[in-house]
Amino acid sequence: MKKILALALALMMCLAMAPAFADGAPAKVAILVPAVTHGWVGGITYQADAYAKELEAAGKIEYRLTTSSNAEEMTAQIDEAIQWGAQALVIAPQWTGMELPVQNAIDQGLVVVAFDMDIDAEGILKVTGDNKSMGVAGAKFIVDKVGPEATVIALPVPTSGSVSELRMAGFNETVAEIAPNLKVIEYATKFTREDGLKDFADILAANPQIDAVYSLDDETSIGVLQAIADAGRTDIKAITGGGGCQEYFGLIAENKDIAVSSSLYSPLMIRDCLDVALAKLAGEDVQAVTVIPSQIVDASNVEEYLDPSNTIY
Repeated sequence: MKKILALALALMMCLAMAPAFADGAPAKVAILVPAVTHGWVGGITYQADAYAKELEAAGKIEYRLTTSSNAEEMTAQIDEAIQWGAQALVIAPQWTGMELPVQNAIDQGLVVVAFDMDIDAEGILKVTGDNKSMGVAGAKFIVDKVGPEATVIALPVPTSGSVSELRMAGFNETVAEIAPNLKVIEYATKFTREDGLKDFADILAANPQIDAVYSLDDETSIGVLQAIADAGRTDIKAITGGGGCQEYFGLIAENKDIAVSSSLYSPLMIRDCLDVALAKLAGEDVQAVTVIPSQIVDASNVEEYLDPSNTIY
């Protein structure tokens, strides 16, 4: 009986929301993002709010943006969004435990688009970057800059789970294919500039000759570059990053002695989540998973990505 009532409620909500959106009324969209723990997370909030304001000004949406520190808090915010009358949720959780509240929202007729995380809920949509391709691009960049027999420090981040695993897999598989004689030495670190600085200072002391650094993250790389400068080392000729950090883009443009790159895994992708949600509400066919390919940003194209108005990330 409860299941029948839930299905009836979901049907009523679908019927109620479809004509409003079809008649040109703005869609009600709730955006739920984590509290800032890393520059990249801050970038998600910045880009989501900026794009939502554009869509609101164009009369396409009415939106609410909330931040949360854990799954319980975001669950409460989902309930509040449903009570507000949200027709779609764009969510970017950084933790597990979102399956039941997300499934509940979907069962009540809401469109739910998850950013950069798998959530086991039937009917959910997802927008994500391509972590493995970031590793592929990083390997090709390094081999191009320092050759196939150089010494490379790789900086995996085990605490990031599949993110690090996929980026390292793409890197290692590509190295095995195009430069099997490359000497790769791995040191674990974290996705912060503080850890990049601290850990790489120790790495420099332990390794008198390093040709390149495969770093998975822009902020880690900012710390690495500082450690290199502090040590006065001139042997390192290439370093990668990952994300889409404006400060790091500035370092790409400024560095003349080290070839600096970033594999884009940009917070800009949150905008695609909003586009997917609106397309679904409009009755368009959308893919269950939208993968945004990674692109390399280096000295040849970094000017295209600099955004002076973005002081967040």
